[in-house]
Amino acid sequence: MVMKVEIFDTTLRDGEQTPGVALNVYEKLEIARQLAKLKVDVIEAGFPIASNGDFNAVKTIAENVKGPVIAGLARANFKDIDKAAEALKNAESPRIHTFIASSPIHMQYKLKMSPEQVLEAAVEAVKRAKSYFEDVEFSAEDATRSDVEFLCKLFSQTIRAGATVINIPDTVGYTTPEEFANLIRTLRERVPEMDRVKISVHCHNDLGMAVANSLAAVVNGATQVECTINGLGERAGNAALEELVMALVTRKDIYKVDLNIDTKQIYRTSKVVSTLTGIYVQPNKAIVGANAFAHASGIHQHGVLSEKSTYEIMTPESIGLTSNRIVLGKLSGRHAFVQRLKELGYELSEDEINRAFERFKDLADKKKEITDSDIEAIVEEQVTKIPQLIELEYFQTSSGNQAIATSTVRVKIQGNTVEEAATGNGPVDATYKALERACNINCRLVDYSIKSVSAGKDAIGEVVVRIEKDGRIFTGRGLSTDIIEASARAYTDALNKTLYNSNGNKPAETNEEE
Repeated sequence: MVMKVEIFDTTLRDGEQTPGVALNVYEKLEIARQLAKLKVDVIEAGFPIASNGDFNAVKTIAENVKGPVIAGLARANFKDIDKAAEALKNAESPRIHTFIASSPIHMQYKLKMSPEQVLEAAVEAVKRAKSYFEDVEFSAEDATRSDVEFLCKLFSQTIRAGATVINIPDTVGYTTPEEFANLIRTLRERVPEMDRVKISVHCHNDLGMAVANSLAAVVNGATQVECTINGLGERAGNAALEELVMALVTRKDIYKVDLNIDTKQIYRTSKVVSTLTGIYVQPNKAIVGANAFAHASGIHQHGVLSEKSTYEIMTPESIGLTSNRIVLGKLSGRHAFVQRLKELGYELSEDEINRAFERFKDLADKKKEITDSDIEAIVEEQVTKIPQLIELEYFQTSSGNQAIATSTVRVKIQGNTVEEAATGNGPVDATYKALERACNINCRLVDYSIKSVSAGKDAIGEVVVRIEKDGRIFTGRGLSTDIIEASARAYTDALNKTLYNSNGNKPAETNEEE
């Protein structure tokens, strides 16, 4: 009999804990909708108690995304659980995911609680969550460094209290595949109630074994795997969804499991998450990296041309990669553009298509041929925008190795036009100072990165910036064949987010992870 394994995606919760990542509600909803297209079984939408922004994001996703179970994280206390329930109340399929640490080191130094107190808190938390929804997941944080006897007692009693999913996290990425496999087997053998629930695992990648550990757990009876797109997460990240899924699909002869995942949405989902988080995928990343299906060796190239299976164990099409069939340029019409969007997997509203097509025509005036990478970039730039309170209308720079760089900018801020000028250490620095003056926003540039979206001298440059204001990080992204313009667009995007979020609250310091 083929076992069914469910995919629990925590990109919007654990993945957002990646240093430098800060998503707004529009961006989280966009990612959640794409995860629904990918057909993940569960979307962990956030940690509702952490901040008003996180609460609103979970609430918005719960109300608007259908198909997957929508989960909210909560510590093992009533305040967290009540907040999660409120955020999830309108979800089609809600789940409260409550957790508490179970390892001796965490109980002694972090919780300052005895094992008996932890056990009581866990049981009461599950009962509280069960009073709201039927579907309740319980996690023992740092399970892989916990006493097995205590884990057995903890899981037995939380299942009796109403838990429908038991999660066994390798919170600090400490375990090994053989060790983790043995733990899963032991818990299944010694906790009779385990037969009544889904067994979940949540592996971190500190030693580079998150995917291997997760696969070892599946072989030994885990029926849910928790992971993130592109392996995002704090420290070294989490098990990468795309690697887990394609391992289970490609080696079905070994794992013998079924999934709900639509693998043709993997590449598109990876691109959406990379774009919105501003975290680039490394070229040699398994499955979704730029080099994943590239062959540089002459011997490899010859083999692939003769028979793809010589060096490709899966096809690019299986994850949603396509080859160019239509060359688009400035003479291309709206019909051809819309057709290409459909072939690339986009389902846009009429308003989104109009904005993307307008940007496409603007780019086509500067670039002879538009590639799929260009189209993906400009569409992502257009469809995920929050309301534009700040619009860049004009900029002019002057610089040289023997001159002081100057920049003049004109912006429209909530309908009011403002023009400012500044000098700086180069044209980008001068432009950023002028934008700060025009918008009357003081902030600190934390990170600036630039890459080419496509090839050629007229390639689109993509600039991603991170700025800090009032202890919060905001990410901005800009595209243009002119790198100064791309830089100005990125900074304007980031400044716009600071203005839009000016009434938001700084996330609470929970000092907890699962």
